Amino acid sequence: MKIDLTDTTAGEINKALVQGRRAIGTPAVGMVLTLVIVTDEENAYDALKAANEASREHPSRTLVVIRRVSRTPRGRTSSRLDAEVRVGADAGTGETVILRLYGEVTGHADSVVLPLLLPDAPVVVWWPVTAPLDPAKDPLGALAQRRVTDTYAAEQPVRELSARAAAYTPGDTDLSWTRITPWRSMLAAALDQVTCEVQAVEVEGEEFNPSCELLAMWLADRLDVPVKRSLSSGPGLTAVRMDTDCGPIVLDRADGSLATLSIEGQPARAVALKRRETAELIAEELRRLDPDDTYASALRYGVERLSTVPEQASASEQASQEAAGPVAEPEPVEEAAKAPAKKAAAKTAKKAPARKAAAK
Repeated sequence: MKIDLTDTTAGEINKALVQGRRAIGTPAVGMVLTLVIVTDEENAYDALKAANEASREHPSRTLVVIRRVSRTPRGRTSSRLDAEVRVGADAGTGETVILRLYGEVTGHADSVVLPLLLPDAPVVVWWPVTAPLDPAKDPLGALAQRRVTDTYAAEQPVRELSARAAAYTPGDTDLSWTRITPWRSMLAAALDQVTCEVQAVEVEGEEFNPSCELLAMWLADRLDVPVKRSLSSGPGLTAVRMDTDCGPIVLDRADGSLATLSIEGQPARAVALKRRETAELIAEELRRLDPDDTYASALRYGVERLSTVPEQASASEQASQEAAGPVAEPEPVEEAAKAPAKKAAAKTAKKAPARKAAAK
């Protein structure tokens, strides 16, 4: 069920929510939290689709805040709030309110959202694309117990990590950190199987992928060993190599779905390590609303403390080069020009004794 409201107020939106619940026969509110999505019109559809899928695990009231900028001078000064209320099958297992803010009201989004929050329920704010440098000081972020950003959507993801570390507040988190949860679990399980000491680590992945930096910082922070960040063509994270005093431990994922775990003295094992969708990432973040101290410690380690090496040739390219043998170095131009003259002089020197014998 959908209810469209034009030039409305928060009170009218609450009445529409009650009306919609009664119309579908569910007057009781059975939601566990309020999810506020701050996005633009272009990315609103994908973000709302992910939130609806996550609501199957976490029934919630989803408030989508879209700030509309008018191109006319009159539209910039006039304030208006349009809303689209969705309940029932159109809103997953919860309720959805799409708020479009025009004019001066765009600077007071917190005043619009505050009356629509579920009473006595936690609040989570998610910025799918452009997030403030300090989410906790943002007016909407100040209403939440959990603030979710995504540095992968930033123009300069690695530099964004440094800004996140400087402005970190308990309750902040990042979907780039959530993406490496399976990697962290697999590496921790691999180290539990051996009694070796890790001496050095190498993390390989795409150049502008903040998840690679976060995984490298987590390993350096937890293992207290030097970590080298190497570049590859992706997709995403491709490999982690740990040098230990018992032999190497390698977790290699070349295709983005299936990885191979190799431990010295054990047979190689294939493990499922696919790249997850946004709905799975949001559902994981909504499972815990307490501060993530592990993320904070890894973030504060610092990107600048990692050593980066350029992209290396793939294994197939290296094998073909080895099969072809060493590449001959080109001769200098002057030496190449002198080569015919040297050969001619050598032939003349060989014929000289024969000519002298014939003359005698």
